Amino acid sequence: MRKWLQKQHAKSQLRRAFQAAGLYVTYRSGERELKVFPKIHSVINDSDRIEYAFTLVNGMDPKEVLKKEYVFQQVFGQHVQLEGDYKRFTLTIYHRGLPNELSYSFEKIKPHLEGLALPIVCGMDRYGQYIAYDAIQEPHLLIAGESGSGKSTQLRSILTTLIQYYDDTKLHIYCADLKMSEFHIFKRCRQVMAVCTTPGQLKKMLSLIQIEMNRRSRMLHEKEVAHMNDLPESERPPIILVCIDELVIVKDEKDIIGVLIQLVAIGRALNMIVILSMQRPSHDILDTKIRANLTVRMGFRAADLSNAKIIGTPGAEKISIEQRGRFLLKREGLMELQAPFLSLEQAKKILERYQVADHKDVLPSDLNVASVSEEIVLGVLDDADQT
Repeated sequence: MRKWLQKQHAKSQLRRAFQAAGLYVTYRSGERELKVFPKIHSVINDSDRIEYAFTLVNGMDPKEVLKKEYVFQQVFGQHVQLEGDYKRFTLTIYHRGLPNELSYSFEKIKPHLEGLALPIVCGMDRYGQYIAYDAIQEPHLLIAGESGSGKSTQLRSILTTLIQYYDDTKLHIYCADLKMSEFHIFKRCRQVMAVCTTPGQLKKMLSLIQIEMNRRSRMLHEKEVAHMNDLPESERPPIILVCIDELVIVKDEKDIIGVLIQLVAIGRALNMIVILSMQRPSHDILDTKIRANLTVRMGFRAADLSNAKIIGTPGAEKISIEQRGRFLLKREGLMELQAPFLSLEQAKKILERYQVADHKDVLPSDLNVASVSEEIVLGVLDDADQT
């Protein structure tokens, strides 16, 4: 009886929200005016949330439901999630919301990384759980968002976590910092093989990445296996992570884009993974062949719905400017998370333990671009057989 009363009370609350939002169809019966509200199919009341399922009355505009999301927040509180299509909708009211700020803590994150070949820490969900995924199983990541949305901090958190988790026998990181503002703190770390700051340096670095792709492809062919992880552990080369911030600066560099297209197409089998970060990806900046292979997306605050859709995270345009670090994670579906906040000074202090004296501005000392012929440096991008 108690549960039945709770369900009736919950339905009554939803009808009040429909009333306040003007989500009903009006009919006249003689002198009377009747209001027909959307049909409530189910109410699930768990310890952490209430979930409603309802359908619209014929003739109601589904766009009006999404436009009135603010009314549901006014009735139920700010921790609501509204999803649906042309007729059927789900409204979820969470009893607890996401944290407004989440301080970075490797000790708390580490247990969630165990068993993942290349763990990418994402953030905390509304249930207080850290979310991480394996970038070898779900290869290539796009991080996008407006300036000040928390995108750069997220990238810093991901790389700092990986440097603490794997030594340089397991992981090699190649960075391109085309704004010259993000990756300088990593250039002395053992796991970081290169930090490029100009398009010319990036072109040289990717030429070497191309050569390594060819070498690993031949290795798979000779060993007759489909993936690097099918080799005995003693024979596997380190995982390579290529991280490029603000690809827009080199969007017209055909050689660079050509290597990236190949890298995101075949990199998974070679244990070579890409992270791209940018403020406003658009069709002319992010080649469709690259975008199609970016399996995972992190959409921080976007300028508008059109931009959010290009990222692959519609709804990111609704993230408030005050919600720094809030983003939508797209894997199989969309999930709202709070990214851990790692300040520049805190990251520098953490990374001191993993640094060496060598200053790697461009390329590692054991990979000499000068020894690679001009034909290979420029031509290998178009011909995978040239090494």
